[in-house]
Amino acid sequence: MSNDDKWKDSLDAQTYSVTRQKGTERPFTGKWLNETRDGQYVCICCGANLFESSTKFDAGCGWPSFFAQSDNNNVEYREDVSHGMKRVEIVCKHCDAHLGHVFPDGPAPTGQRYCVNSVSLDFQPD
Repeated sequence: MSNDDKWKDSLDAQTYSVTRQKGTERPFTGKWLNETRDGQYVCICCGANLFESSTKFDAGCGWPSFFAQSDNNNVEYREDVSHGMKRVEIVCKHCDAHLGHVFPDGPAPTGQRYCVNSVSLDFQPD
């Protein structure tokens, strides 16, 4: 069984599409968009700690947004020139799951907006 077949067997169709095929969930539909509890957002595929709730903010874009990745530095950056745009894709450093994109229009102190698909995350409350 290939690694891709293992992902297909272990993830639902939407999560597979987003995390393994670089898809995007529809805006304002994600499970974690309005989550306000304290905790950690981890990779749905491998459990790596990606974002802390203290860095989450409402960007109004329709996807969970964070101004910094966790201190674990489990988010990797890649150039994305798909769809006629130049963007920075973010992926899980451990399992290569597509998370979303990062933009330079976030709040202080970083000025970054990590725009993340809810289906690529799980939440672990404190």
